[in-house]
Amino acid sequence: MISRRDYLKLSAMAGLVLSAGPKALLAAEGGQLQLITRAIPGKTEELPVVGLGSSASFARIAGEGNIADIQTLLETLAGNPNSVFDTAPSYGAAEEVAASIARQTGLNKKLFWATKVNVAGRGGSNADPIAAREQLDRSIERLGKSPIDLIQVHNLGDVPTQLGLLREYRDAGRIRHIGVTTTFPDQYGQLERIMQEEELDFIGVDYAIDHRVMEDRIFPLAQERGIGVLAYQPFGRSRLWQKVKGHTVPDWAAEYDIASWGQFFLKFVVSHQAVTSATPATSNVRNLVDNLGAATGRLPDAEGRRRMIAHIESL
Repeated sequence: MISRRDYLKLSAMAGLVLSAGPKALLAAEGGQLQLITRAIPGKTEELPVVGLGSSASFARIAGEGNIADIQTLLETLAGNPNSVFDTAPSYGAAEEVAASIARQTGLNKKLFWATKVNVAGRGGSNADPIAAREQLDRSIERLGKSPIDLIQVHNLGDVPTQLGLLREYRDAGRIRHIGVTTTFPDQYGQLERIMQEEELDFIGVDYAIDHRVMEDRIFPLAQERGIGVLAYQPFGRSRLWQKVKGHTVPDWAAEYDIASWGQFFLKFVVSHQAVTSATPATSNVRNLVDNLGAATGRLPDAEGRRRMIAHIESL
């Protein structure tokens, strides 16, 4: 059991990180907290296990035209090179605004850029190939990076048509990796079938300490098939924040270099070996830096994960 003194020391270090950025975390404590990365299955390329999503509040500030804050977020994220930035054309102005900033600042070359395609709607089966091509071309042109790192079929929209287009673009050298996403339970069975039948580089799914259904079939299948996993909604949108409201992080969490609830939730998610990177969305740079702290130090082992689950379920 780590002492209260050591826990307070770790908490103070987290304060340093929030004021100075992610590089300070790597240098803190004599460099003992190293950046955690994970290889894309079947590749030598590694990604930091915590990135940034652009839905929710990020999309809101993009819609408000808040260029300065979005640039600060992207620059902070790029402090850990090759970090995943996950976006989609359907996230309001998020993709358009972020891509424009990334292109103009050169951050497009420093980030692992993941976006999506879907002109068929959630689970739709009538994607217009011309419209899908136009959406793909627009996403690539906005970023000014070719090949773009990853494009996935969003919400399993007409997978035969749209995944076929992604393969074509990958074969033409315009996309490096392709995949599919869903965060809807009624699509999990379809996702499993697609993973078994198609050659995918990535999937994007919802996964959190209180939503672990992916551990039953999807994650083992991803590991068997060599598919990378982007973990969405690691905070259960706002569900987990409501769960821990009024509670402090337990002292023993410092055994895993955890100094905040955000890090608690994220370290649980990324400690599953199937997860390549988690991409929580935020519009607040302090929250982003705190989240990035979960990509450093120690991760919980199997016993630690059980302890974390039991603690959340006890609240």
